[in-house]
Formats: sequence, C-alpha cells, structure tokens
Amino acid sequence: MSEIKILKPFGPSIVKLSIPDDLIVKLNEYIDRIILDEEKVSKLDHANHLAGKVKQEFLLENDFMQEIKWGEFLANAVKIWLQNDSNKELKSIEIIRCWVVRQFQNEYNPVHLHSGHISGVGYLKVPKSFGKVSEKKKTNDKGNLTFISGSDNLFSKATHVIKPEVGDFYLFPNYLLHTVYPFSDTDEERRSISFNAQLDKDSANYAS
Repeated sequence: MSEIKILKPFGPSIVKLSIPDDLIVKLNEYIDRIILDEEKVSKLDHANHLAGKVKQEFLLENDFMQEIKWGEFLANAVKIWLQNDSNKELKSIEIIRCWVVRQFQNEYNPVHLHSGHISGVGYLKVPKSFGKVSEKKKTNDKGNLTFISGSDNLFSKATHVIKPEVGDFYLFPNYLLHTVYPFSDTDEERRSISFNAQLDKDSANYAS
C-alpha cells in the first residue's frame, strides 16, 4: 500500500491514500460489465437507500470484492489510520456495504452523513473539466467533494473542499457531513466508489 496522509483541517481527521492502479482497472472493468446488464443493475440498485440525486448507484457484489481483495485494502488503511490517529489497534472491521456512484452533469449529492463508524470514497473516473463559473466567483466547487464540520469562525473554517482525481481515496468518520455540487458542460462521467464499515467496540470508543 502507498503511504497514507492524514489530513486534519478541523476536528475530525481525514485520510488520503491512493487506490493501486491494478485495482482501478479491475473496478472499472467490473462496473463497465455491470452497467451493460440491465437485470444485474436492477438487482444491485441501491439508489433508494442513498442521498445522491444521480444517474446510477449500485452495490458491489461480495464475490467480486473478495476476488480483488477490496476488503483487505480498506481494512489495512483503517488499521493504519486508527493506529496513527488514536494509538489503537484495530481488532475487527465489518464492511457493511460498498457501492458505486455514477454522476453526470447537473446531478448532485446533497449534504448527508453515513451509517457505521467509518466511511470512504475513491475516484475511478473524473471528467476533464467540471465546467466554468462566473468570473466574479473566486472558487469553482463544481464536481468537488466538500466536507462540513462546525461553523466558520476566526482561525476555524467549516468546510474543506477536495478536487477529485482518479486513484485518490479518502477515509472519514461516518458522522462527517459532506456534499458534491453539480457540474456542467460535459457528457463525461464522474465515477466514485464508497463504503461504510463497522469497527469493534474498543476501536470505536473514542473516550478509551
């Protein structure tokens, strides 16, 4: 696994790491096969359980995740995060679910949080451009991932904006609010993979 970087722009820490190239290829090939199979897409559809207002959201099959050792990749990252951030040893982790989000122009993900203890999102495809904004605007948040915590104060910002790049993967606590704004001026897909996980009681107890 590549070196991870723990970001702490405000209270909760966030982990940034890279998805290995071979896993990106396997995940994209799998997803491309799934979306051609209407019956399987219908069977795996998870949109009704998620916040996204997007084209398609569906679960990854357990057999496939075991085949590519996706759970091991996630568990190892969480283990390192827990050790470095809280000086705790991870005893067990249960992947509750893992899903794919296919987002296209004018679609978005409203402010929301997740279940479990740990969540994450990684990027498998990203448009070359998310579109332009008015020249009067100082920033362009289109298509970006925005984390939200607390409120803006002197020396304390409430948001942390991340521009998605293929291969980037972020871990964060389930309660950390986040959103993705719509993008425009492109027919390209913004493809991401997310998960929720439950930790053992000792690991999840922040006060111990």
